[in-house]
Amino acid sequence: MRSLTAQSRLMKIPRLRPLGISARLFCAILISATVSITVSGVVTRLAFERGFLGYLNNLAEERLSFVLPRAAQAYASHGNWDFLRQQPRHWFELIRPTAGEELPADWTPESGLSPLSDLTGAMLRLSLIDVQGQWVAGYRNLTDRGPRRAIMVAGQTVGWIVLEPFQSVADGGDQRFQEGQRMAGWLALGVGLMLAALVAWTAARQLVRPIKQVARATHALAQGDHAVKVEIERQDEVGQLARDFNHLALTLSRNAASRREFIADISHELRTPLSVLRSELQLLADGLRPLDQSAIQSLLDETEHLSALVSDLDQLALSDLGAMRYHMVPLDLSDVLERVTESHRSRLVQGGLSFAIDGVERPAPLEGDEARLRQMLDNLIENARRYTDAPGQVRLRLASTGPDWQIVVEDSAPGVPAHDIPRLFERFFRVDRSRNRAAGGSGLGLAICRNIALAHGGDIAASASPLGGLRISVTLPRMRGTISS
Repeated sequence: MRSLTAQSRLMKIPRLRPLGISARLFCAILISATVSITVSGVVTRLAFERGFLGYLNNLAEERLSFVLPRAAQAYASHGNWDFLRQQPRHWFELIRPTAGEELPADWTPESGLSPLSDLTGAMLRLSLIDVQGQWVAGYRNLTDRGPRRAIMVAGQTVGWIVLEPFQSVADGGDQRFQEGQRMAGWLALGVGLMLAALVAWTAARQLVRPIKQVARATHALAQGDHAVKVEIERQDEVGQLARDFNHLALTLSRNAASRREFIADISHELRTPLSVLRSELQLLADGLRPLDQSAIQSLLDETEHLSALVSDLDQLALSDLGAMRYHMVPLDLSDVLERVTESHRSRLVQGGLSFAIDGVERPAPLEGDEARLRQMLDNLIENARRYTDAPGQVRLRLASTGPDWQIVVEDSAPGVPAHDIPRLFERFFRVDRSRNRAAGGSGLGLAICRNIALAHGGDIAASASPLGGLRISVTLPRMRGTISS
């Protein structure tokens, strides 16, 4: 029972909401600014302590070179250090700079040394100790941190001058100065952090605002609103993301429109033969039409039309999905073309069309699926037969174009308007008036031809024919190792 209660309590604990991208950017920029300001402050303080104070200590050490000769001369005159113990004022006279005595005793013009004033506070930091290490004069609170110089008299060490570091003898004023500097540093840090927070918040909002726009547009797109558009005019990565999104929305809108048109076209294509079949069967059932050879042939024609439409749809769906099987083998494209043209020649002549082969290059080695290539050529020639007015003409040519083979099928009038040519390979697309359903076909033939050409690594294109009709060009890559120089 207790375990169930504990589990229920654990289940009631709300989960923390993860930080949004705005908060994450704000924290990242603020932390970076904080680290930068802190490091800058630490480096500045270290530079002050080790640089400026070290510079003062170095200058004070040079002051030792002025004091040592005086101390040695005073010891030689008195014989000991008792005169300093008895009268400490002599110590200040000894170390105080005097006009004309700022240079060491061994100074020469060639040494390059300049007179040094006692702005480093060396007088307050110098101490004198005897050979026993006992304090004689000067600063009392000695440490082992400062340098010391031996006082030599007649080749013997009689004492040492000790210079205490600047940091060890800082008086109250110096402490207050350092404290003021410390407070100023903390104040600068606080102001810097406030400014960094303001800049971070502004930058985060500026960066996240377009991303939120894209996110809202994405949600709208997911709900089916294909007309949504992101209005972001920028030349950076966010702008590129917005342009890609707008292109995606436009593509989805076109695909949705194409899908609706495709479904409508399928419905129309299926409804027409089914309506004819239903009407024919209704007339037969009501006895209004006799069941003779003509009625049976009409029913058979509509059934074959339905069967061809379903077969084309099935092949188109397989090719779109990449599920159509291709048995690629080496073959001669000219032989395939010759067999296909012979099978269509009689139908073309019966339809009042002259059929001419302008030229077929032999041999034409190719690696492909013969059955699919025959299907493509059948569709192209049959398309030309259906949509060419008699008397007319159909021409075919096979030629080499460098690394490719080019098959050209062109016919005479009627032609196709220039604005309709790019849409010829769309499913169920038919040009109004001259190329309509009355000529037959499902409107899927050229779409199937395009998929077959692409599956062979080639391409297909349409253009206006000099004969007055349509020109279809198919390029297929040659078989490897057969490209001539």
